Amino acid sequence: MLTESPEAPPQPPAPPSRRRTGRRMLLTGLAVVVAALFAVIAFVLWTNGQIDRLPDGDLPSLTPVAASGTRTFLIVGTDDRSEIPDSFDDVFGAFEGSRTDTIMLVNFTPGQGAQLMSIPRDLRVDIPGFDKNGAPYGQNRINAAFVFGGPELLIATINQNLGIDVNHYMEIDLAGFARLVDAVDGVRILFEGAARDEKSGLNVEAGVQTLNGEEALAYVRSRKYQELRGGEWKTVGGNDIGRTRRQQKLLLSLFDQVASRKNLFNLPTFAQTFAQEVTVDAGLGLGVIIDLGRAALDLSLEDIDAVTLPVVDERGTDGRAYVVPSPKAERYLVAFRAGEPLE
Repeated sequence: MLTESPEAPPQPPAPPSRRRTGRRMLLTGLAVVVAALFAVIAFVLWTNGQIDRLPDGDLPSLTPVAASGTRTFLIVGTDDRSEIPDSFDDVFGAFEGSRTDTIMLVNFTPGQGAQLMSIPRDLRVDIPGFDKNGAPYGQNRINAAFVFGGPELLIATINQNLGIDVNHYMEIDLAGFARLVDAVDGVRILFEGAARDEKSGLNVEAGVQTLNGEEALAYVRSRKYQELRGGEWKTVGGNDIGRTRRQQKLLLSLFDQVASRKNLFNLPTFAQTFAQEVTVDAGLGLGVIIDLGRAALDLSLEDIDAVTLPVVDERGTDGRAYVVPSPKAERYLVAFRAGEPLE
């Protein structure tokens, strides 16, 4: 009688070879890298698409970048109040339209450093061109050039009066500036004493304070800046020169925080906010912005030379108060044009 041999127990599947496992892990890793790369590219392209660029031909007074690679930027902060959040204190007035609140020139040479020169808004200049009635604009404060003819006339006025060629233009309004500050969770400023400006809304204690967007606006817009000294409130740097120095101080602090490795986590938020809030010339394309951004992140505050154009007060023949370049202003301008140290 034949008996059936017992069936052999099922054998466990052979483990995958190390070569196959390694290939699968490699493919998975490559897929993750490719997905991350496309995500980064999509983010950069989306961010670039959010930037408001002035059309080609709107800024004919811009000049080509020099062979040295140095780029001169005109950075304008306007006092446009149309986008100010309702949650901000009502200290901005009811002015409509847009004027220059900040005028800065920046020389930037990748790998070498940067120079920043603030131009007082009350600087007396000869504004080129004619109004709609055919009358020459003539002498006026430099911020009037922006009111009369926007960015193009301001660039032409700077070129004619200061002898500085401008390669790029960048503009941001009050609300946009506040959002940039909030995008890095505030800006740290050292106050030697308690400070206030009842008109701008500034009110801070002594020491290092982290200002949010609204507080930063109150600081840079202050025209009646006071510090508590010896138990009394004293006006300190209440004129336009003191104001430009505070603007520089806050801008440099903002740059320091953006470029700090501790704040790399905030860079995407800052980049998105920056793209949505600025207006630039058409020549600032995606490639240029990426190259400039990469070079800027390698800078430290010691690499940035910041000054305000030296000026003195003068009463014009029209009875208005102006400031005019002081005797040492030309030395600053010569150094700025050449990209040499300003001090």
